[in-house]
Amino acid sequence: MLLPGNLGGANWEGGAFDPETGVLYVGSWTSPALLALVKDPQRSDMDWVGGGGQTPRVRGLPIIKPPYSRITAIDLNTGDHAWMVASGDTPAAIKNNPALAGLTIPPTGAQSRPVILATKTMLFTAEGSSGQPILRALDKKTGETIAQIPLPGAVGSVPMTYAVGGRQFIALWVADRMSELPGTLVALALPGPAQGRGGGGAGDVR
Repeated sequence: MLLPGNLGGANWEGGAFDPETGVLYVGSWTSPALLALVKDPQRSDMDWVGGGGQTPRVRGLPIIKPPYSRITAIDLNTGDHAWMVASGDTPAAIKNNPALAGLTIPPTGAQSRPVILATKTMLFTAEGSSGQPILRALDKKTGETIAQIPLPGAVGSVPMTYAVGGRQFIALWVADRMSELPGTLVALALPGPAQGRGGGGAGDVR
């Protein structure tokens, strides 16, 4: 068995770095893989490492300790972990498992690889392509969730940010396999003064 998995804990989604504080934010997922030597004379005269089947579970639950996915803030000035939080709530299949009936467990994090975006004052994160359709804003200093923004589908890309006319936007790709929502580009921003926020809007999501 290979842990955190044959694709690693953090993959193409990468991390987010704050040059002002020297803190690196990394999203990671622990998804064990079962590998074994494969022999197929029709394809090769050598054995090679391939998939060895499903990883073991106990009463339908993963055999590893949660959080399954997490976001870690690493202070590159000292090398210390400033904080670590689970990436998202507990998946329904685990939360509703009869083996956990009557137990109160902290969020385990989604069973998917999180994506993150650091702005000047906040850290935006989503659970990834197989997670819940929610964009979260976290406090960069503590990892505490400040806001949860529902989306039409799960986030399948790293969010990006840009400004137009002094108003800041966050854009990301979402999709929903259950409702067959195709890949859709979503751009978010706070209402500007013309939408009734008085003096707010332009830089409020930074």
